[in-house]
Amino acid sequence: MTTTRKHTALPKAKILIEALPWLTRHHGKIVVIKFGGNAMVDEDLKAAFAQDVVFLRHAGLKPVVVHGGGPQISAALDKHGIVSEFKAGLRVTTEDAMDVVRMVLAGQVQRELVGLLNQHGPFAVGLTGEDAHTMTATKHTPEIDGAPVDIGRVGEITEIDTGAIEALLADGRIPVVSSIARSQDDGHVYNVNADTAAAALAAALGAETLMVLTDVEGLYEDWPNSDEVISRLTASQLEKLLPELSSGMVPKMEGCLHAVRGGVNTARVIDGRVQHSILLEIFTDEGIGTMVVPDDTEGES
Repeated sequence: MTTTRKHTALPKAKILIEALPWLTRHHGKIVVIKFGGNAMVDEDLKAAFAQDVVFLRHAGLKPVVVHGGGPQISAALDKHGIVSEFKAGLRVTTEDAMDVVRMVLAGQVQRELVGLLNQHGPFAVGLTGEDAHTMTATKHTPEIDGAPVDIGRVGEITEIDTGAIEALLADGRIPVVSSIARSQDDGHVYNVNADTAAAALAAALGAETLMVLTDVEGLYEDWPNSDEVISRLTASQLEKLLPELSSGMVPKMEGCLHAVRGGVNTARVIDGRVQHSILLEIFTDEGIGTMVVPDDTEGES
C-alpha cells in the first residue's frame, strides 16, 4: 500500500516542482485572458476554465477575464428575428442588434461566467466596458476593397481607464469584463471585438501576459498544407504574416501584436478545446500554443 502511494504521489510532486519557476516568475503579475470559442459553449470546458482562473488567483497571479459571445449573440438575434450579418469579419450591429448584444453579453454570458468562478469562492465581479469608463470607443468603419463600409454600432477603442479593474485586483477579485464600450462622442454604446478589447486592456494594465483562447492549436506554419504550429515568433515576424492569415485569426493575432507592442511581455494564442490549456501554457516547460514576444527579446516560454 505504502509503495503504491509513493509511486502515484511522485509524478504529482514532479509536476508541482516543474511549475515552481513559472509560479515564481508570474507571482503578483496580471494575466489577461480572452475567453471564447468552444470553451465558451462546452459545459466541461467552461468548468475547467473556471477552475484554471481560480487556480491562477490562488497561485498569486492576478487574472482578468475578457469575453465576447458570438454564438450566444447569434442565437439571441435569431430568436428576435434579427438577421446576423458579417462584413470585414465583424458583426454588423444595428440599433436593434446592439440592444440584444448588450443583453446577451452583460446579462447572460458574463453572469454565467461569474457564477462558475464564484462556485470556488467570492472572487468574480462582472463589469462591462461601460462601467467606470473602462472602455471608450468611436465608431469603427472598416474598408472593403478600398471603400468604407458602415457596420453600425461597432466600436474602435480610443481610451482605457483601468481604475475599476485595478481596484478589484487590489481587493483580490477576478474582474470579468464584457466587450462593450461607451461612446466617446455620441451617447451610444458600442459592440467591440473581444480579442481587440482584451489586447487593449492587457496593454493598459501593463499585464505580464495576454492569453487568447481559440478553437485551433495555435498559429499554423503553412495552413492548410501543414498542421505544424509555430510555437514562438516575434512581433515583426507576426506582422509579416498578418496579410496571409484567415479572417478569423486576424483580430486574435492583431490583438497579440498590439499587446506586445504596448508593453505586454508575451501574448499567446492557445487551444481552448483542451481542458486546462491555461495551466499547461503558463506552468509547464513546453507550453501548448503560439507565443508572440517583443522584437527586442530572446523570449522565454
